[in-house]
Amino acid sequence: MTKYFEDFPAGATFDCGSFSFTEDQILTFATAYDPQRFHVDKDAAKDTIYGGLIASGWHTASQAMRQVVDHLFGEAAAMGSPGLTELSWKKPVRAGDHLRVRLSIENARKLASKPNLGITNQLIEVLNDEDEVVLQWRAAVMFATKPA
Repeated sequence: MTKYFEDFPAGATFDCGSFSFTEDQILTFATAYDPQRFHVDKDAAKDTIYGGLIASGWHTASQAMRQVVDHLFGEAAAMGSPGLTELSWKKPVRAGDHLRVRLSIENARKLASKPNLGITNQLIEVLNDEDEVVLQWRAAVMFATKPA
């Protein structure tokens, strides 16, 4: 069932599932896209402030976005985003960490210039098993309104 702007009221919160990374996944992603030593070299990572291998924040953000699409936006009349206002990596993510994604609608309004569209301001959080936020971003996302 398609979700429209009206299905994303201010204050609504959505569970977008969970994920974890294997060490191989961390190494593969980082080698291709973020080859900093604490992401690609287990031995060198021991001598950093992290004390060991950690996932790239871009990897975590990419997987979180996948979770949002798979659990929410894939069946929604989403029309894209004009951008992010915040992206924060709060805590390191390691192989085997169990992470879950939560999306909260902070506010929502119809667009005066385009009455068939509404825009939501969202907080997307990735939390670990201790309910600590490891990553978060805020974004505006547009949705089509319900057909008349």
